[in-house]
Amino acid sequence: MEAADTLADAGFTVLEASHADKALKVLENRHDVQVLMTDVDMPQGSMDGFALARLVADRWPTIPVLVVSGMGTPGPYDMPDGARFIPKPYEPNTLVRTLRSFIHRAA
Repeated sequence: MEAADTLADAGFTVLEASHADKALKVLENRHDVQVLMTDVDMPQGSMDGFALARLVADRWPTIPVLVVSGMGTPGPYDMPDGARFIPKPYEPNTLVRTLRSFIHRAA
């Protein structure tokens, strides 16, 4: 929730989903999502953030993916090509800069 507040304060329109399955429903029903940010550890749903990142990269290859986690770094096959990882805790400015660069690169 802190990340959502930070991004909203920076001018992003934030769509929140409590787990991967809800995030997929958002992506299936909206065509204006410009970037996906996911945490690795999600308490519910059928997959973790790494699985969500790989699925989104496969189904929506134009949507950049940012993965965050306080549980360590990704292994060699965890992240899809082109995805970015930021370890927690992170500086809010780092998050904002990373997402802005993703959106500019995709545009």
